[in-house]
Amino acid sequence: MSGETLPSGMISPVRRIGRREFDFARQVAIMAIVNRTPNSFHDQGSTFELDTAVAAARRAVDDGADWVDIGGFAFSAAQAQIGVDEEIERVVPVIAEVRKATDAVISVDTHRPEVARAAVEAGADVINDTNGLREPGMAEFAAESGVSVIVTHSLGGPGKRVLRPSYADVVSEVAGFLRERVAYALKSGIAEDRIIIDPGHDLNKNTFHSLELTRRLEEITAIGYPTLVALSNKDFIGETLDRPQDERKEGTIAANVFAILKGARILRVHDVAATVASVRMTEAMLGWRGPRTPSHNLA
Repeated sequence: MSGETLPSGMISPVRRIGRREFDFARQVAIMAIVNRTPNSFHDQGSTFELDTAVAAARRAVDDGADWVDIGGFAFSAAQAQIGVDEEIERVVPVIAEVRKATDAVISVDTHRPEVARAAVEAGADVINDTNGLREPGMAEFAAESGVSVIVTHSLGGPGKRVLRPSYADVVSEVAGFLRERVAYALKSGIAEDRIIIDPGHDLNKNTFHSLELTRRLEEITAIGYPTLVALSNKDFIGETLDRPQDERKEGTIAANVFAILKGARILRVHDVAATVASVRMTEAMLGWRGPRTPSHNLA
């Protein structure tokens, strides 16, 4: 096995998450995005109806996704606020239906502990918190339930407007935030083999910030926990290439492969089939897996 891109000292690279096991020393997990929101960043509400959301999740698993991330409240500040009950009504029926159909990992994208509790009771395995466990009660519930958590960097959190975000050094500041929130998670009783980190590309960051985070991603993976990156079709790719959202697939694939080489081990994506092919090829070139249909003809 090639070890060049295994972050030094990764904590518990072999993990049981939900019903699946991952070896992050030689494997990249692919997380499919299913947003049950009327105003999501990429799909603009195309999976808002329950049946379309469930169908999208099943299709993603059929296309090779290891993981489905289900959210009911977008990160953007450009949206109407919704209550806890409405967010629960959006995500829980999807989680319950998807849980019946697959053993893939299911995460709930929420920053509210009440939503997280309802989602876990419905079958979710992971809490994906873009607020970095800052909502009172979230870390305590995660510890109590024993589920995995994704601790993400953002300045303001979901639904909060941050004008002209600025950093003296975006990478060191994001790393410092993640270290502090991981310490809080551990103090709250969350086991270290249940923690995943995410630097939060484009979350209260401009294109230059997100490019710098990607360029120096090894400084984030060096924190020691498996690192998720959510780069798919984001504005930093669109602005770099001058492409609208529906023309960012190639840029997304390039950014994801680069992130793997820098130590990322979970990719949150929209285009599952294309990502699966690019990731499996990357894993093979790194010596982590062999060809699926090798030829033994030496002529």
